[in-house]
Amino acid sequence: MAATVEDPLGFVLVDVARLLRRRFEKALENAGLGLTVAEARTLAFVSRRPGLRQSTLAEELCVEPMTLVGFLDRLEAAGLVERIQDPADRRAKLIRLTPTAANIVRRIRSIGKAVREEAERGVDPDVLETMRLTLLKMQDNIMKAPEPVS
Repeated sequence: MAATVEDPLGFVLVDVARLLRRRFEKALENAGLGLTVAEARTLAFVSRRPGLRQSTLAEELCVEPMTLVGFLDRLEAAGLVERIQDPADRRAKLIRLTPTAANIVRRIRSIGKAVREEAERGVDPDVLETMRLTLLKMQDNIMKAPEPVS
């Protein structure tokens, strides 16, 4: 069941995020890239932040390190990422895209843009910008808040 006007903001946010993810997943599937949403997200993130340590990448993607290893194994096997030894710490690996990944990342971004445009259709651009800035402020508030007491 979809969120309604009576639902609290958190419920609406989660529902919209779920629907966007489902749409993006279907669009990726239709594009025939052979990537999961998580793999596409990993590629897009690495393209914006090349050379991150594998452990930092897992933290920033909010996934368990072993989960990320699976994504990276598949992406590496497809020739889209490479793991490089960190010169500052021989035990750590840095992640970067291969030249082959550039076209795939462009396609992922194009698919994401089309899904966002579909979702934003009919919404005033000023309202969208206000909503984006409000959500960023909420994100900042949550990140700065002390851990809840149980």
